[in-house]
Amino acid sequence: MDAVLTIGEISRRSGVASSALRFYEERGLIASVRAGSGHRRYPRSVLRRIAFIVFAQRIGLTLEEIGAELAKLPTGRVPTRRDWSRLSGEWTKRVDQRIAELQRLRLGLTECIGCGCLSIDRCSLANPVDRAGRMGAGPRYWMG
Repeated sequence: MDAVLTIGEISRRSGVASSALRFYEERGLIASVRAGSGHRRYPRSVLRRIAFIVFAQRIGLTLEEIGAELAKLPTGRVPTRRDWSRLSGEWTKRVDQRIAELQRLRLGLTECIGCGCLSIDRCSLANPVDRAGRMGAGPRYWMG
């Protein structure tokens, strides 16, 4: 069995606050065992799960999505590099979509908001021939 670590040790090693670790555990993303004193003890392998959670949040996955991804990992053994790679390899499309969204936002900041006119329906730079109007009301133009 892996060596067990206290919540404080896991927090220090992972850089994640103890309160967040308890929250992750409540959501079923990580698991601990209770010592005789009632204190949480985590297997050392939980550090990889925490790193996965933090990274997945940074690329925009919700905790529900993260839970679904973690559920794909094997249960009877410590996940291998190949297991982790299989999960993260499916995220390329999502990262590409976020990059495209951020590029659209940057364009809006420099071309539309930067000019000061705020007349998107008449702006020949950001909205030639009012193509945004054909997409319907609201922020659809900036959403892609």
